[in-house]
Amino acid sequence: MRAIRVTRLDGPDSVELAEVDEPTGDGVVVEVHAAGAAFPDALLTRGLYQYRPNPPFVLGAEIAGVVRSAPEGAHVRSGDRVVGLTMLTGGMAEVAVLQPDRVFKLPDNVSFEAGAGLLFNDLTVYFALTVRGRLQQGETVLVHGAAGGIGTSALRLAPVLGASRTIAVVSTEEKAEIATSAGATDVVLAEGFKDAVKELTDGRGVDIVVDPVGGDRFTDSLRSLVAGGRLLVIGFTGGEIPTVKVNRLLLNNIDVVGVGWGAWAGTHPGALNEQWAAVEELLSSGRLAPPDPDVYPLDEAAAAVASMENRTAKGKVVLRVR
Repeated sequence: MRAIRVTRLDGPDSVELAEVDEPTGDGVVVEVHAAGAAFPDALLTRGLYQYRPNPPFVLGAEIAGVVRSAPEGAHVRSGDRVVGLTMLTGGMAEVAVLQPDRVFKLPDNVSFEAGAGLLFNDLTVYFALTVRGRLQQGETVLVHGAAGGIGTSALRLAPVLGASRTIAVVSTEEKAEIATSAGATDVVLAEGFKDAVKELTDGRGVDIVVDPVGGDRFTDSLRSLVAGGRLLVIGFTGGEIPTVKVNRLLLNNIDVVGVGWGAWAGTHPGALNEQWAAVEELLSSGRLAPPDPDVYPLDEAAAAVASMENRTAKGKVVLRVR
């Protein structure tokens, strides 16, 4: 089968399309139609992720496709359209084998390409806003990295979950268009965002900050919160891991909240099923629009992964496998 392999740990240039043996083992065998790309994929190509497989290995943690076979007792069967998580490699291939509890039926109104862009981002954001962020009806959400995968997911999900306003933070005017298309109420540039947010909210600030970026905008994010506001730490695509002067938390009764979706799922049995059930219902009912991913052909996987690293990705990035 065709698959995307990392052959050496020196970045996205080490990604190549190769012929490899189909995977073996117990589980749900899926003929993959599309595979998602995410920031951890870029880190894996440099050996910088906390999980560090030795090359060569096949990239890809999230897939969409059709079940070829399933173990007896599994909740899916041959012919079902599904999405699934490999957790954390093996997805960017024509065939993947997944644990049954990491495979979910894909609604008929969602394409394979959109489906491959759902799990990592939408489940992370759903968990972030509902469990960790305690989003309440009518609150305002500020979204950093708003033109990326997590950002566009937050812009799609926050209004459905009760937010009355979403303010997108982007680095360029081109990315502003992506954020607007994803549903942002307002869009501001990263340079000077704190003052722009203050003006937009008449000095009040925002209730929640969704931050997959980190870096030097962290302090101004804290300053942008209302009393009792929450800053959700999802990642550090900006490179630098910021520090917190905790007196800022005390003075305005604000929270800095870690969002470790993978760690939570690994220690809370049934969490993935609960999260998917909620998101699937929103998708099936039409209340939540599927993502509109930036789709690359399989032989351009290196460019797709590079777009994660250099932050040129336009929304969620997906590879078309079939």
